[in-house]
Amino acid sequence: MGSDQELAALLLAAGQTLALAESCTGGLIAARITDLPGSSAYFVGGVVAYSNQVKADILKVSHTLLLEHGAVSEPVARAMAHGVRTLTGSDLALSVTGIAGPGGGTVEKPVGTVFMALVDQRDCQVERFSFGGDRSRVRQQAVDQAIIMLKMRLEGSIRS
Repeated sequence: MGSDQELAALLLAAGQTLALAESCTGGLIAARITDLPGSSAYFVGGVVAYSNQVKADILKVSHTLLLEHGAVSEPVARAMAHGVRTLTGSDLALSVTGIAGPGGGTVEKPVGTVFMALVDQRDCQVERFSFGGDRSRVRQQAVDQAIIMLKMRLEGSIRS
């Protein structure tokens, strides 16, 4: 069974629904999840929040967070995840924000920097990743890591 099918089985076994807030991945995670037949049983939807305006207006990320920390940051990833969970009423929500390149990187946040946040009713886990390669490779690694992050959370919750 592939990792996408494993994620689907875990979501179904846990009886959990999922929503996504994607920035640098541009909907690629949602596409992977909805490629599987029956995904409507656990996937409620997502927001491709590429601009700060959409992050603020739709996901309710505060302008202060965006100004103080930048769109690619732990606090913004956390706020995006909480925002899409609130918007959709899902059990789980995952957000991704990053710099896919080739431009946009800084010394503090070089190209390939990606933050992911995963929130449920108990807590919010945020991870920072540094991916290498060109734009396509950075985005693909982010999608793969998002699937892994979701699987790890669900495997832990099923064992508990």
